[in-house]
Amino acid sequence: MSETAARPTSTAVRIADPGPLGLAGFAATTFVLSAVNAGLVPKSVEPVVLPLALFYGGLAQLLAGMWEFRKNNTFGATAFGTYGAFWLAFAFYVWQFAAKIPPVDAATATGMFLLVFTIFTGYMTIASLRTNAVLIGVFVLLFLTFLFLTIGELGGAEGAGKIGGWLGLVTAVVAWYGSFAVVTNATFGRTVLPTGAMGKR
Repeated sequence: MSETAARPTSTAVRIADPGPLGLAGFAATTFVLSAVNAGLVPKSVEPVVLPLALFYGGLAQLLAGMWEFRKNNTFGATAFGTYGAFWLAFAFYVWQFAAKIPPVDAATATGMFLLVFTIFTGYMTIASLRTNAVLIGVFVLLFLTFLFLTIGELGGAEGAGKIGGWLGLVTAVVAWYGSFAVVTNATFGRTVLPTGAMGKR
């Protein structure tokens, strides 16, 4: 047998964990928009969310989702892929379509947009119970964030929207911790910051 024929036809290629990138992009964009929703900064600041939503929360997170497919992580691929697409869709909606909706229907349109991601986050929260405590925290908080924002839009309850904003801020902080923990632990080659593993991720 020749040397060429004896070589393996394929080798397993290991890639870095895309999770910290996805969590960081999600956290940053969520933090800025939630600061607006909570009333911590004026509404006039909201356009700064659009480039974040397009490139960090959107594109970077979507890429993280595609790399999770490469790592055979169905949960991570579905989560990052969906929330990356959410931010891209949100930016495009605000940029190109929101102004075309009659003012009387604007809240309903935004509420329906948020409702579909509330439902998605609800069942992903159940799936997250086999991951780790940090991700469970992110999904529980994110579900509540979407729920209160949806109620605020569909029910015309400004107070609910502000609660959603505050919940979003906490969600972002927990997601940042998750990103910080995974990248730090990978860099140090040991557990420096715990994530509270619950099962196979």
